[in-house]
Amino acid sequence: MKSIGVVKAAPIEDPESLIDRDIPLPSPGPNDLLVRVHAISVNPADYRMRQRKEDDGQFVVLGWDVAGEVVASGKNVTAFVAGDKVYYAGDLTRPGANSEYHVVDEAIVGHAPISVDLICAAALPLTTLTAWEALFDRMGLSPEKPENGKTLLIVGGAGGVGSMAIQLARLVPGLQVIATASRPESRDWCEKLGAHAVINHFGDMAEQLAVQNLSAPDLILLLNDPDRHYPALADMLAPQGKLCCIVPFKQDPNLNLLMRKSASFLWEFMFTRAMFSTADKSTQGVILNSVAAMIDNGRLISTATQNIGAINAANLRAAHLQLESGRTIGKLLLSGF
Repeated sequence: MKSIGVVKAAPIEDPESLIDRDIPLPSPGPNDLLVRVHAISVNPADYRMRQRKEDDGQFVVLGWDVAGEVVASGKNVTAFVAGDKVYYAGDLTRPGANSEYHVVDEAIVGHAPISVDLICAAALPLTTLTAWEALFDRMGLSPEKPENGKTLLIVGGAGGVGSMAIQLARLVPGLQVIATASRPESRDWCEKLGAHAVINHFGDMAEQLAVQNLSAPDLILLLNDPDRHYPALADMLAPQGKLCCIVPFKQDPNLNLLMRKSASFLWEFMFTRAMFSTADKSTQGVILNSVAAMIDNGRLISTATQNIGAINAANLRAAHLQLESGRTIGKLLLSGF
């Protein structure tokens, strides 16, 4: 089957940074689905993995956002049959899905929404799972629990995770949702998705909140450049608040900045459940099925913004290059081989 992968780390401008290669068709294990890949989307996880690839001569397929069709399954599979349309984010400990076919554990797979095509569905899994887990599992929010008077600040609201976090946070009754964006088009996008207010993360965020008579955030979701933003956010966070981060720091953060406020620092890493095969791993399949229902009933929308073209190395390099610029709104898609 056709695939796109990486052999050694290289700048994305290098034609060898991502290459086309035919590889053997995989076989599903007892708990696996074999999926024909219809569409993929690209995430920062993809280029970070590419940039860190060990120069060991091994060809590695990346890609952790998939929508496709089940063509075969293992003997223990119960929730899916051949022909089912599915979407999922996958598992970092297994080969990625930038290939014609892909094998995945059924526990982390959801039935794709029926009201949108598989291209739009491919934009959803990784970012939606990340936003859902950060807001509902880590921070303790819930669409069934009113949070009157509380404020959530989403730093990096126009990116993939931010785009879903705004929408999911707006499902929480009474919660004020503030996003950050640095350009007019990204500000407009955040407002379209439902942010009550938008501030610029490259300016003095505390001052911008004060000018708009907005209260200090009780909750902060930090989605990009934590080394730059964390000190100011720790100062802004309300006493006994919670700050959840999804990207690694380059330098160790000073957690003492949160001590006098009895504030919490939380991590969200969407791949944890699959990587460690946690007892609640199948929760991700449940979440994706819930999200599909929300898409179909109009409570959420896909954040797909641009289809780059067919799934091949040249187009995937173009997608990585655009994503690495840090100026992408929503999600970039590729579809078909």
